[in-house]
Amino acid sequence: MPKYLCRVIRREEIAQGTLAVTLERPPEFQFAPGQYATFTLLDPPETDAEGNTRTFSLASAPFEQALVFATRLRDTAFKRVLRQIPVGSALRLNGPAGGFTLHADASRPAVFLAGGIGITPFMSMIKQVVYEATARDLFLFYANRRPEDSAFLQTLQALADSARTFRFIPTFTSPDVSGPVRGERGRIDAPMLVRHLPDLRGPLYYAAGPPAMVEAMRDLLTQAGVGPQDIQCEEFPGYL
Repeated sequence: MPKYLCRVIRREEIAQGTLAVTLERPPEFQFAPGQYATFTLLDPPETDAEGNTRTFSLASAPFEQALVFATRLRDTAFKRVLRQIPVGSALRLNGPAGGFTLHADASRPAVFLAGGIGITPFMSMIKQVVYEATARDLFLFYANRRPEDSAFLQTLQALADSARTFRFIPTFTSPDVSGPVRGERGRIDAPMLVRHLPDLRGPLYYAAGPPAMVEAMRDLLTQAGVGPQDIQCEEFPGYL
């Protein structure tokens, strides 16, 4: 994979326990929505057995001039350094890679099933489709415990409000959620899909998130009669 140096423009906590890092985009760096890249810390002040390199899906879209990735914050040397890395610091980028990308046939709707930080590849896809004003129907079911745990929640709601062909269905699994929150309650299941999709067998499905969630989505869709050729999955081990 090609290698680049990228400087940090901004880092911010975009949800409770979730950090987004914005980087300068090398002019020659091209990628497809949904792809990932590998990022390496250069001369970090600390390290551990997990090393200085991580792979992240790109949450930015190809039309955007900066690169963005987001990650849950765990107590590792890599994440501690990333949380405090000064603006202007350089990271090494290898990539892009991955085939978790949107299908070419715009006549078939795309249904995204995201859990937690699994939202990142879908952010790239959705922003690019909305930007291009493609006549393609998108549905996003996005599961988190609470609104405050949900990365990019406000951005997604704004995109859904502005784009007629993008429907956003957030759902929250914690019993502590209260107040006037838009969305569903509970885990993504077949009755929830039926409430929002005109035909379960028409779309192509994409699931991304923790392995258990992704496997549950695959089983749900299979039991609903969706063929394996119409299901793509991307697991995010170790994240909620």
